[in-house]
Amino acid sequence: MRTYLDFEKPVAEIESKIEELQALAEASGADAISQGVELSRLKSKAESQLAAIYSKLEPHQKTQVARHPERPHFVDYIAALVTDYIELSGDRAFGEDAAILGGSGKFLGRPVIVLGHEKGRTTADRLKHNFGMARPEGYRKAMRLMDLAERFNLPVVSFVDSPGAYPGIGAEERGQGEAIARSTQRCLTLGVPMVTVIAGEGGSGGAIAIAAANKVLMLEHSYYSVISPEGAASILYKAKKDEAPQANRVKEVANSMRITAQDLLQLKVIDSIIPEPLGGAHREPSAAIAKVGAAIAEALDALSPLSPDELRKQRRERFLAIGRFEADALSA
Repeated sequence: MRTYLDFEKPVAEIESKIEELQALAEASGADAISQGVELSRLKSKAESQLAAIYSKLEPHQKTQVARHPERPHFVDYIAALVTDYIELSGDRAFGEDAAILGGSGKFLGRPVIVLGHEKGRTTADRLKHNFGMARPEGYRKAMRLMDLAERFNLPVVSFVDSPGAYPGIGAEERGQGEAIARSTQRCLTLGVPMVTVIAGEGGSGGAIAIAAANKVLMLEHSYYSVISPEGAASILYKAKKDEAPQANRVKEVANSMRITAQDLLQLKVIDSIIPEPLGGAHREPSAAIAKVGAAIAEALDALSPLSPDELRKQRRERFLAIGRFEADALSA
């Protein structure tokens, strides 16, 4: 059964009628022609309604789409795009962290190292993967994978989908900040091509630690930010620890943060936007995954002729250009 977001209620009502009509037609054997005409009309109406809603999504609504439970996950991209996948586990220092998965394989026939956040879908899986919130050992595993990529001259492809790094006491005791910083540094010093896809949530240092790449691609309805709108609203408006920020405050903050793919492309934080099927990637996961695969392949093709020094230089200049853009904008 499809999960609908709050702002999708008009579509939910129409599609519910479609399901009822289909069930009635099958049960009663009603006239196929008349039923077909009515179904066609309702489907057209649902599609038009969906197009109207998604053509004017506000930033806080995009965060809801980015968090949709049926959105493609890292394991789905691996299953569809990577063959001969061999998962590699552990950081060789403390333990395994299932919030970040990775290994070697062939991405559309091209040998790569692939890694990314995995949130899990069932309750048991979400607990196992800690909702995609990595601990230090997850980032140290990511660094180990990047070391292997450079040793064997393999491109790195990473998928970001995390609300942020895990803020627990144990994670802090084991050096969460240091692990994030070193993982970010390792991305920047790689002598092989690196392409990142912001596939859902791109939260804080937990995202940038595996996203300081040569090319950063972003799905149309994902978000990428130093903090979630809810977290920012709590800080700015000092909501009490046990009460959620007012909904209108969250909307206000989200509109100000410029966290959408469209805003970030304009700010040069990302390099391109990957269009999603109408109604979001969760409605047609296979089509969305195919578009992601094509975009990654195109980015890797553009980067593959570059030497290790050229890749490092391109990556450095890419990130420095973000700050220069902001400085020019402020002085204008």
